[in-house]
Amino acid sequence: MRTQAAVLWEQGGKWEVEEVELDPPNAGEVLVELAASGLCHSDEHLVTGDLPVGFPMVGGHEGAGRVLETGPGVTDVAVGDPVVMTFLPSCGRCSYCVRGYTSLCDDGAGATLGPQLDGTYRFHARGEDVGQMCLLGTFARHTVVPVKSVVKIDEGFPLHLAALVGCGVTTGFGSAVRTADLRAGDTAVVIGVGGIGANAVQGAKVAGCRYVVAVDPVAFKREKALELGATHVAASMDEAWNTVSTLTRGQLADAAILTTGVAEGSYLQPALQLVGKKGRVVVTALGHPDEETASLSLLDLTLYEKQIRGALFGSSNGQHDVPRLLEMYNLGQLKLDELITHEYSLEEINQGYDDMREGRNIRGLIRY
Repeated sequence: MRTQAAVLWEQGGKWEVEEVELDPPNAGEVLVELAASGLCHSDEHLVTGDLPVGFPMVGGHEGAGRVLETGPGVTDVAVGDPVVMTFLPSCGRCSYCVRGYTSLCDDGAGATLGPQLDGTYRFHARGEDVGQMCLLGTFARHTVVPVKSVVKIDEGFPLHLAALVGCGVTTGFGSAVRTADLRAGDTAVVIGVGGIGANAVQGAKVAGCRYVVAVDPVAFKREKALELGATHVAASMDEAWNTVSTLTRGQLADAAILTTGVAEGSYLQPALQLVGKKGRVVVTALGHPDEETASLSLLDLTLYEKQIRGALFGSSNGQHDVPRLLEMYNLGQLKLDELITHEYSLEEINQGYDDMREGRNIRGLIRY
C-alpha cells in the first residue's frame, strides 16, 4: 500500500514527509493505522548522530492506533483492536523476559538499526529500503510492526493520549517507581523536565515521596513540574542541592533521576552529590555514543554506598504497565492531557522539533 511518512535520509537532515510504499505484514506482524505519535527526544538523537542508525529511516517510536491487518500466526490482537506501540518488543521467552526484565528483551538488541526482526524492510521509497525507528516508525500514517511490540488496550480510551504511554510516560514513571525504587516518605530529584522527566515527577509523586524537586533551566518547565506533582523546583543542580539539603536537614535525596535531553559525563558528580547515603542516581537520558568519561568521586561511592543505575524504558514491562497506567489516568491518578504542549500535523514535524529544541514543549504530538 502507499502511505505518508516522515523520513530522515541523512544525519543532520530534516524530516521529509513523502509518499512511501509499505509492504503487508509478515508472520508475527500487524499493520496499524496510526491515530497519533509523540515527538520524543530520542528521534532527535537520530538527527544529531547521538543514536547511530542506518539511513534512510522512518522516525517515531511512541504511538497508538488500530490494527488494520494481521500477519500469519498472529492471535494476540485482531483487526479493529486499539493498540499502543511500545518502542521495545517483548518476546516473553528469552532469558531476560522470563526473569521479568522485559525491557532488555533480546529482540530489542537491534531495534534502532532499521530492518525488522527478520532482517528485511517494510518501508520503501526512492528505490531504497527504509528502516523503522525501534521497529515501529510511528511518523507514518500506517506502519507494519511486530505483534511483540503492541499492547492491546481498552476500547474507548483516547488514542492520542494512549500514544504517550508508548515511551515517555512509561519510561519516566518507571524510572522513578521501578529503577529508582522510590517509596513513601522518600525525597527525589528529577533533573530535566521534558517528556520523560515530567513523568518521573509524576512517578515520584505516586510513589509517595514527601519531597519532589524538579530541576530545569526553563521557567515554563519548572511551572509545569509543579502542576504535575513537584513540591519544589530549581533552575540548576547547585540550586537544587541547597533546597534538598535544607528540606532533608542535610541527609539529601534518596534518588536523583537524570532525564536531560542528552546525558553528559559532567552531570554525574553533581547528581551524585544530590543523594545521600544509599542514594541512587538513575541515568535515563541517552549519552553520546563515543563518550566514555564521567566525573565522580569513587570515595563517596564506596563510603556512602551510593549507586548509579541505568534505566531503559524505566525498567518497565509494557504488557503489564501500559494498561495499568491508562487505568490510573481513568481513575484520576495520572495526568496525560497536561503533558501535551502542542499538536501538529505530520507535515509540521520539523516545527515540532524546533519547538522542542527551544524548550517550548513538554511533549509535542502528531495527530493523524
